[in-house]
Amino acid sequence: MKTIEILVRPNGETILETRGFSGEQCQQASRFLEQALGRIVQDQRTSEFYESAVERVSEHATQQAGG
Repeated sequence: MKTIEILVRPNGETILETRGFSGEQCQQASRFLEQALGRIVQDQRTSEFYESAVERVSEHATQQAGG
C-alpha cells in the first residue's frame, strides 16, 4: 500500500514520510506537498528507495534472459 505520512512536531517542523513507493516514485508523489510546505531542510532516502531500484534491474535482466 502506498502512503504519505505527514508529521507535524510541536515546534512546527513538518516531516513527510513515503512508504510503498519504488525508487524516485516517492519524490514524484510527495513533490506537491513539499512545494506547498515550503523550504526543504533535509532529504533522507531510506533503504526502500535503493532496494526497489535493484529489484527493477534484476527483474529486467531476468526477463531479457528468458526467465
